[in-house]
Amino acid sequence: MDTTMLAKAIAIGLGSIAPAIAIGMIGSKAMEAIGRNPEASGKVFVPMLLASAFAEAIAIYALVIAFSIK
Repeated sequence: MDTTMLAKAIAIGLGSIAPAIAIGMIGSKAMEAIGRNPEASGKVFVPMLLASAFAEAIAIYALVIAFSIK
């Protein structure tokens, strides 16, 4: 196996673990907040989407780094 392929696999693998955990926690806490106060779902939804987008951006950075490894 080529070492660059291994480096790319490790970069995208490790770079996607934290965003996956973060998105799971964001969704979990948002559902918990909505479960406790259903009227606040409109106030919780937009910040939840923004936080998920920022966490997903970190995974995209890891993908870009993996593609840039030569």
